[in-house]
Amino acid sequence: MEIWINPACSKCRSALTLLDAEGADYTVRRYLEDVPSPEEIRAVLDRLGLEPWDITRTQEAVAKELGLKEWARDSGSRERWIAALSEHPKLIQRPIITADDGSAVVARSEDAVRDALGR
Repeated sequence: MEIWINPACSKCRSALTLLDAEGADYTVRRYLEDVPSPEEIRAVLDRLGLEPWDITRTQEAVAKELGLKEWARDSGSRERWIAALSEHPKLIQRPIITADDGSAVVARSEDAVRDALGR
């Protein structure tokens, strides 16, 4: 499995602590440094079963600068959202765990991390 993290994020650190405690085999991706391409974001969204606005941190300063709260949330606007996430990775909700079975979870809670471990 792979986990997308921001080391400054307490939820990310908690997820890593739980993965380590469970002896999980995983790879860390510091997505602010190793920025996901639009293709990778599309693939993760497919695995999550979510739309880009579902994993966007709309309270970030850059989200406010871009006016994301006013953007349409429809299929015609999907690529615009994906481009924004790739251009401004700080907007991506974290942590995201991609499991070996092809699924993924936004692992902001211990239950979500355990769900990923059980896949």
